[in-house]
Amino acid sequence: MHYSDWHIPISQGRLTLAAARASLQEIGAQKEDIPLIVKLLENPGFSIPGFSLFHGAVDLIAHDYIHILLGRGLLPEDEAFTIGYTMGSTKQVSLSEARLFELITKHLYPQTYKFRDRDIDIFRAALKLAEAADGMALDQVDYLTLVDDSLKSVRHKLGINKNKISAYYEIEQTLYPDSKASRRLLD
Repeated sequence: MHYSDWHIPISQGRLTLAAARASLQEIGAQKEDIPLIVKLLENPGFSIPGFSLFHGAVDLIAHDYIHILLGRGLLPEDEAFTIGYTMGSTKQVSLSEARLFELITKHLYPQTYKFRDRDIDIFRAALKLAEAADGMALDQVDYLTLVDDSLKSVRHKLGINKNKISAYYEIEQTLYPDSKASRRLLD
């Protein structure tokens, strides 16, 4: 399977978090494949201790779990949603922080990681969706204590509202009918 085909829909609730991540590990990026600028900005392990430029920074393993819980694949639109939702879940992202992140991802990230205008729109929508949600800050979760739980159970524990996210996914499908990532969201 190619990384662009990997996707576990948000409707999937029976798999355990560990089983879902095992399927991702078969094709997902390895730590050494992630460009340094991405690590510096998105992974707290690569920043100054006690300081992160952006709220919601998580390590690669947590990032994988969040992709899974949000029902997103590995395409740029999926990355944009996953990062936006994670940042928004902290309820601490200012407009200037969000805009700075957008500028960096659009102009400084390596080509395969760059956000296009569509990706930025999806990032913004995810940020707002998470800010309005009652869920936990996803950057503060100890996912290792949840790996044997079903995706449905983990979403419930973390306050990830599948129905609200699915409603947004319907909108995203309408807005971007030519996007492989958007078309498969509700499969």
